Amino acid sequence: MAIGAFVMLASSCAQESGSDMQARADEYAVVEMNSPLMEGLDSRDRQVLDLLRMAADIMDNLFWQQTFGDRKDMDTLGDKAMKEFAMINYGPWDRLEDNSPFVPGYGEKPLGANYYPADMTTEEWEAFADPDKTSPYTVIRRDEDGNLKCVWYRDEYRKELELVCSYLEEAAAITGNDGLRNYLTKRAEAFRTDEYFESDLAWMDMKDSKIDVVIGPIENYDDKLNELKTSYECFILLKDEKRSKDLEKYVSMLPELQKMLPCPEEYKTFVPGTSSDLNVYDAIYYAGDCNCGSKTIAINLPNDDRVQALKGARRLQLHNSMNAKFDKILLPIGRLLVEPEQQKHLRSEAFFWNVTFHEVAHGLGVKETVNGKGSVDEAMGAEKTTWEEAKADILGLFMVCKLIDMEEIPLISKEDAITTFIAGLVRSVRFGAASSHGKANMMCYNYMKEQGAFSRNKDGQYHIDFGKALSAIDSWAALIIRTQATGDAGYAKEFSTKYAVVPEALKADIANVNSHGIPRDIKFDFVW
Repeated sequence: MAIGAFVMLASSCAQESGSDMQARADEYAVVEMNSPLMEGLDSRDRQVLDLLRMAADIMDNLFWQQTFGDRKDMDTLGDKAMKEFAMINYGPWDRLEDNSPFVPGYGEKPLGANYYPADMTTEEWEAFADPDKTSPYTVIRRDEDGNLKCVWYRDEYRKELELVCSYLEEAAAITGNDGLRNYLTKRAEAFRTDEYFESDLAWMDMKDSKIDVVIGPIENYDDKLNELKTSYECFILLKDEKRSKDLEKYVSMLPELQKMLPCPEEYKTFVPGTSSDLNVYDAIYYAGDCNCGSKTIAINLPNDDRVQALKGARRLQLHNSMNAKFDKILLPIGRLLVEPEQQKHLRSEAFFWNVTFHEVAHGLGVKETVNGKGSVDEAMGAEKTTWEEAKADILGLFMVCKLIDMEEIPLISKEDAITTFIAGLVRSVRFGAASSHGKANMMCYNYMKEQGAFSRNKDGQYHIDFGKALSAIDSWAALIIRTQATGDAGYAKEFSTKYAVVPEALKADIANVNSHGIPRDIKFDFVW
């Protein structure tokens, strides 16, 4: 059978009117991307930022190649609204509508995007014996005889990457921060070798730089075929030193939080590193994978388990992006769907803590299966990303509630955290149930509803039973950890097939939200 074959059709989607397409583009609220933290930068810092932005723009173009192909095919669209929507989605497929095509002439998006040959079959892939085929940094192409071959990113994108390296090295020569200089130098080397371990370690050691940058082939969400191939992206960030200082104490608490997880002791043997960062930033530029469709509001990296075992991970909360999503999307959704008596629990502070500990939760739980199946990622196969996101969702909420009990999180209550979380599930599922995040959110929504965590009152609005919600948090966390710890990919697939669906009542809720003109997500106007 063909894997994700790309087929040009006369039109697999009905031609929409210009006004309909403009309405879809307008579902992304425009947010001016800037930060008052820019005022504290000197002339050298601004030179570094200019160079990083040029490198970021190349990452943007490389992601176009990976996810779609030649961007010019979308640049030349005659319909202005359609072109605008294509720029948001990095191609002719709506990422918040299960990648459905919206440009006439395009069929379904290939599962493997442009990381694999469009005509590659399952049998070919399984018979292809090159061990490099599962590397996150190779694309699969055909040789002159039509056989499959691996091509390293450093070769596939050599010309563009050399230019990226020159910008990074020039920025390294200008910056006065030793940690940033070391990281940029090693990251340039990584682009040339496809070996990212040393540069990830250098990024972990970059503790005191006002400027931060996440750049490279990082997440594998765009590869729906095997969840192997990583996508190019770049965030340019400025550190909020005051807010970051307030989060320092939580890093030392990570081993204690691991021991508190609601699961058997045999699943708690992993010891998270305490050199992890938990900091707050303002984002000033997004490019590539992180800028397509739904916008990222927090970062948890590196993904390399070897780095996490040595140094933990860095959790970067993007405060200005987070506030924009709460104000423009989550709060209006909550005011529409949650019963009036409980709307007081919709709090931006609760959203901040829920998102923060979602990222912390990625570094907790189980990394190696307990029954000899290898790493959790290896054992879970195609289910790994969905279940990892589900774990982060519910363990994040679990930890926030525990820390509130311990009086370690000020100003919010467990009711605030739970109400904001449930409203956030509705916000998130509008990203599309086809994504790993969307599937994770739907599993959580359906499980918690089944457990009685929330129901509808006589007016059709959500009523939250906080006692049942706390029980559901514990049992859902335990189920996820057990599934990952035992590497039970079969059960994981069966469960997600049943629970990662949008029930009719939620479809009606989403239609209600849409009818009120509440944005689905945000898009940036980069004023810097």
